[in-house]
Amino acid sequence: MPAQPVIGVLALQGDVREHLAALAGCDVTAVPVRRPEELARVDGLVLPGGESTTMSRLLESFELLEPLRKRLAEGMPAFGSCAGMILLAREVLDGRPDQRQLGALDMVVRRNAFGRQVDSFETDLDFAHLDDRPVHAVFIRAPWVESAADEVEVLARVPDSPSAGAAVGRIVAVRQGPVLATAFHPELTGDGRVHRLFVQTVRAS
Repeated sequence: MPAQPVIGVLALQGDVREHLAALAGCDVTAVPVRRPEELARVDGLVLPGGESTTMSRLLESFELLEPLRKRLAEGMPAFGSCAGMILLAREVLDGRPDQRQLGALDMVVRRNAFGRQVDSFETDLDFAHLDDRPVHAVFIRAPWVESAADEVEVLARVPDSPSAGAAVGRIVAVRQGPVLATAFHPELTGDGRVHRLFVQTVRAS
């Protein structure tokens, strides 16, 4: 029997415990990652929701920025939710001048696109490559994808609903090669399908 994949969760800031718990139900070994030597031992990495500028600074402080860029360039699977999506993008709008990007997804994201904390909302999404049931999405100071290259596959957009407002039609889930990202927080809803989709990518790699 093949060994379980080892999937790390970047444990510098944000929804670390929630992602570790979600992965625990996916028949993988889930571990926190804070150091380059821990990053070197994982088969895939989750970048959690949190505060993207803080996470960017901490990646540099913990000497993880360049090792992580190298692993991604070598094809390591990764999944980013909310702030993780921002970090994985090639370019961010409305970010800080000193914010560092990982460049694993050829797209431009807009930070805090949905507004402030009070503008957080929930909606159901049609999500490609899952079953026919919608994914219940929780958006908290979330980004959206402003533009994406042809190589970036769109997995979900905000549907037309009264709560969506100006966000209708915006891209909120993508995949490019082995890298997946969502603007929302699947780790908060108890629905493990997005995590299982990522685990499938890790196993395939």
